[in-house]
Amino acid sequence: MGVASPTGSTCTLAEPTRYICPTMATEKKLPRTLARKQDLYRLFARIAAAMANPHRLELLNLLAQGPRTVEELAREANLSVANASQHLQRFKRARLVIDERQGFYIRYRIADPLVTRLWLEIREVASQQLAEVSVTLDAYRAQRRVFKRVSLDELRARMEKGTAVLLDVRPSAEYAASHLPSAISIPLEDLERRLNELPRRRAIIAYCRGPYCVLADQAAEKLQRKGFRVARLEEGVHEWQQAGYPLALAESQGGSDMLVKPFVDENLGNSSYLVASEQTRKPL
Repeated sequence: MGVASPTGSTCTLAEPTRYICPTMATEKKLPRTLARKQDLYRLFARIAAAMANPHRLELLNLLAQGPRTVEELAREANLSVANASQHLQRFKRARLVIDERQGFYIRYRIADPLVTRLWLEIREVASQQLAEVSVTLDAYRAQRRVFKRVSLDELRARMEKGTAVLLDVRPSAEYAASHLPSAISIPLEDLERRLNELPRRRAIIAYCRGPYCVLADQAAEKLQRKGFRVARLEEGVHEWQQAGYPLALAESQGGSDMLVKPFVDENLGNSSYLVASEQTRKPL
């Protein structure tokens, strides 16, 4: 990052408080406070620069659903393993993701719930400020307005009455990482061969990764063709937890679920999006 010299040329950083200007015979000494301020904004820009790529944002969205290996991320995002790895290294340098070795594999995960919150806020700002987002979303989700939509309150009421089945059509690893309470997992790719697991007398409410995910639309279309009554929940796990509701985690043994209470940030007045501490878990 440079600063303007008295002649209008750009000075480059040589040391924290010393800049060299091409058109000046001598070096330009900046006040220490100005140099420190520029250092701060340079660090802020590192975070923004790490996220300023559509492929990296898609990888971040996938990691927000649960930890993955670079091979899994590359497959989901239609990238080469080498390309996906380069993007992940950029995230690591900005400390937005961390990697953990598990046996022969290295799995990547979001470094902090704040990172997921930042991604969701970017989405929200884009949706509010750019009219093109809605138009592009309609083009991507061609059946976005075809199926009945169910609100979070309506979903809770119908689940309590037992008049609907909540279907999570994300990959099973994402379901295991966290899911809506009482949801059953049938990944989209397995839906055709597992239709007999779904009741015919109750409506099927499908959900996936949130409003920018097409998986639930595709599942609803398949179910409707087979004669099921279907609806779509626009929200995913993060929107559900943001609303103040607990998530469920699939236990590795025994098949039972554990609830994860939303964590409310008293300073921000809302809930964080990824909470998975042992202290916050309780049986359903």
